[in-house]
Amino acid sequence: MEIRYATNPTETKTYDTARLRSEFLIEELFTPGKLNMVYSHVDRFITGGAIPVSESIKLEADKHDMGAEYFLERREIGIINVGPKGSVIVDGTEYELDNKDGLYIGLGNKEVIFKSADSANPARFYFNSTPAHKNYPTEKIEITKAEPAHLGSITSSNERTIYKYIHLNGVQSCQLVMGMTLLKPGNMWNTMPCHTHNRRSEVYLYFDMPEDGLVFHMMGEPTETRHLVVRNEQAIISPSWSIHSGVGTNNYTFIWAMAGENQEFSDMDMVAPQDLR
Repeated sequence: MEIRYATNPTETKTYDTARLRSEFLIEELFTPGKLNMVYSHVDRFITGGAIPVSESIKLEADKHDMGAEYFLERREIGIINVGPKGSVIVDGTEYELDNKDGLYIGLGNKEVIFKSADSANPARFYFNSTPAHKNYPTEKIEITKAEPAHLGSITSSNERTIYKYIHLNGVQSCQLVMGMTLLKPGNMWNTMPCHTHNRRSEVYLYFDMPEDGLVFHMMGEPTETRHLVVRNEQAIISPSWSIHSGVGTNNYTFIWAMAGENQEFSDMDMVAPQDLR
């Protein structure tokens, strides 16, 4: 498991492209047959990906870095399958997940196993995990049953559908908030006008992009913006002081996960476009 430490906005102003990428961009999440994880000290997020092929993959704690006997001893987790059909086995109970289906697993569950339905077309499990203090029930979240919110317009290139998976009025958690945004064809912008939220951080996973597609992810303080070039199935760690917006070479999908002081989806400090620098 890779460890990333928190950075501050004053120092970040001095970073070159290579340093920005090493601090905030997660380039390698999905490797066939392996479990990849990044532990960020920004709100203690763990972000990971698993592609079980011929054998299942068990989610195990790194005892040295986590100080835990099992992964969910002091944590909760949200999982979304971004690939073909697979399943997650939680303490002996199996949950089948089609493409874009999700699963919340609460504190205290000891065994989590990832499995593909077809090893020739393996599932691709993406997850975010945050510290937890109370057990909430494990719950499957089917995208076909999630209530969509349609926002934006083609005239501003941000027509999109937002699905909330783990949130105050849906699947309950201690602090993790998680969902997915799908941009419609012909639309490239997300989260513009942009915002920060000083009370929580966020992680983005960009996916459903062509091989030659990319997203210019905007970050930094509103008056000191920077950008990162992001490709398919790469993730961004976004600290509380940073904007998090992007524009792609074509439409794309992204999973957002938040953690921090509260779970209010609308808790945002909006930034007017004319105030960006």
